[in-house]
Amino acid sequence: MARAQQQWTEHKFEQWLGNLLRGGVLLSAGIVAVGGVLYLMRHGMELPSYQVFRGEPSAFRVLPEIIETGLTLQRRRSLIQIGLLVLIATPILRVAFSGYVFAKQGDRTYVIITFIVLTILLYSLFQA
Repeated sequence: MARAQQQWTEHKFEQWLGNLLRGGVLLSAGIVAVGGVLYLMRHGMELPSYQVFRGEPSAFRVLPEIIETGLTLQRRRSLIQIGLLVLIATPILRVAFSGYVFAKQGDRTYVIITFIVLTILLYSLFQA
């Protein structure tokens, strides 16, 4: 009977992880699509100028500015950036959720491994 409960727990865990990944990707795609449509509605007929290189403004490189300008729709590209950030955050949330479930199950080995993976992911995200 304990084995049946464990399988149910593993199945439930897999279902949650699958739904988390699916939901994150769909949410990201929806945000990017809305941002892309809004961007094209405003700038779709403009011709790009490739003579001079212009880097991204800080509004598209700094997280608080991306969120502020994206949520207020001041810049449509910021909304696209928010969608990409959601896409990046999805596997990180998956690892964090896995660590939570492993901790709840009392599996210290997997908690340690998950914590190491999460640390590496966060370090690589915020480095540079």
